[in-house]
Amino acid sequence: MKEVVIVEAGRSPVGRRNGSLAEAHPTDVLGQVMNGVLKRAGINSADVGQVVGGCINKVGAQAMNVVRTAWLAHGGTQDVPCITVDSQCGSSQEATNLAYSLIASGVEDVVLACGVENMSRLPIGSDAIAGAKAGYGKPVARSYYEHYEFTSQFEGAERIAEKYGISRQDTDALGLESQLRAARAIAEGRFDAQKISVEVPVVDDDGKRTDKMRTVTSDEIPRKTSLEALANLKPVARENGVHTAGSSSQIADGAAAVLLMSAEKAHELGLKPLARIVETALVGCDPVLMLEGPIPATRRLLQRAGLTINDIDVVEINEAFASVVLAWAKEIGPDMARVNPNGGAIALGHPLGATGCFLITKAAHELQRSQGRYGLITMCCGGGLGTGTLIERI
Repeated sequence: MKEVVIVEAGRSPVGRRNGSLAEAHPTDVLGQVMNGVLKRAGINSADVGQVVGGCINKVGAQAMNVVRTAWLAHGGTQDVPCITVDSQCGSSQEATNLAYSLIASGVEDVVLACGVENMSRLPIGSDAIAGAKAGYGKPVARSYYEHYEFTSQFEGAERIAEKYGISRQDTDALGLESQLRAARAIAEGRFDAQKISVEVPVVDDDGKRTDKMRTVTSDEIPRKTSLEALANLKPVARENGVHTAGSSSQIADGAAAVLLMSAEKAHELGLKPLARIVETALVGCDPVLMLEGPIPATRRLLQRAGLTINDIDVVEINEAFASVVLAWAKEIGPDMARVNPNGGAIALGHPLGATGCFLITKAAHELQRSQGRYGLITMCCGGGLGTGTLIERI
């Protein structure tokens, strides 16, 4: 097995719902991020062996092979193959893990992993809704119900809260902490090294795009709040549920990319990697509760690497819902000061197919900033999956 390293990692600013990135075509946002990562690494598109990307709602502006379209639309060498994968919220993290496998097995020397989602144009479930409206059927057949109850992620989050004894006060507290940490990170410029500015269309007063362009450089998602304000928000899943808009991931638009190479190739090109990939994991879990995947994914990563959670300096676990993080914490027992130290998806948004690479980018750069050794990235995924990646700073 070849040693695999992360040479560069970057992401677009995260756009809020109907914000700056809403009218930009998702392939244009992704294409600019791809080019930005390659430019920072100092390599040409022809040097890339394959591109593996994640996207969930592959319909409309994200239909076909959105990764290939983005690559070609922004000057990528036509001989380089590109694929789009779907493991729901963990899509681009699994794209990174697949890229790792391609290099570790010797199939490729250089692979670009990436992900994109424009939730303003294509809200979660857009592909299923569009297919049903067109008369193409529903994504779940009757036979599924013979084996499992079909629930939503919102309901799954509430059931996890019940299973692990998580209260509304607990979820509100995590929601506030996410916002406070993100605000600190922005004020201290902790995201500056990872962000890649993107050109987007200017819209007029009626919200229609014009021929003019402008540059987006800043995240739009974080907002000021308080425990009092959070306590006044209405639940989003159940009438008496524990999750609100303040303790759930925010709808967001964005793209991210991670450039991987064999250690030998990076050395040959004279590049200094950010980190090496130690282990990867993709696990299945109860599809009814659905969002417990980070628990077995974390256990598998640590067991394979011969580490404990106390060896991990930075954890990036997706804050799809506060109960996901809190349940994971009860089972794994981490030092919570090391978990999402710069805020999570509650504050910074969850642009679905882009989030996996976004979290890996955050972890790799935070390890460099803090001089920590190990970083663990994990996500829950719709349908009952968990993704995991363990990295070590170089």
